[in-house]
Amino acid sequence: MSKYKTIKEATEAWVQGFNAIPQGLIEKIMRYNPDEITELTPIAYGDRVYIYGGNYNGERGEVLKVRKDGKALVQLDSDRSHRLIDLDDMEAERDSFLPMWGTMWTFGDSIDEQWANGEYLGPHLQEMADCGFRIYEQEDLGLFFGIDGCGYDFYEAHWIPLYKARGLKWHK
Repeated sequence: MSKYKTIKEATEAWVQGFNAIPQGLIEKIMRYNPDEITELTPIAYGDRVYIYGGNYNGERGEVLKVRKDGKALVQLDSDRSHRLIDLDDMEAERDSFLPMWGTMWTFGDSIDEQWANGEYLGPHLQEMADCGFRIYEQEDLGLFFGIDGCGYDFYEAHWIPLYKARGLKWHK
């Protein structure tokens, strides 16, 4: 029997169990130990990328789709054409090392972190990135993540898609 009537109620209950971390704490760790935090976020749909290898070296564009074969469909800025580019030949263009939203999170349950890291059912960092999360790792915190956006409904844009990607079904 499902515990919650709607997917939003179920997602809210799941997310309320996460640990919120003020981004200022992350910035303090970075100030004293800059190499201690690693970004793990893979290139995802909608990312702005700089291409530094292959036939399109020096081009910029937007990722339209990430494929499982290690390539991404990218719309080039120069002529708006669509090209398949190796993921190893590009990097995401980010405004800053940390996301703009001032709070980051760790999962409240270790089974969720194990899902993300791939300790069961294979790694799921791509699914998290496709839901709009930037993902990091630090020895004491483990996996933590944030949202690089503001001014819209995070539940519709990020949390509900993550709940679905996680395969949860706590709703009717």
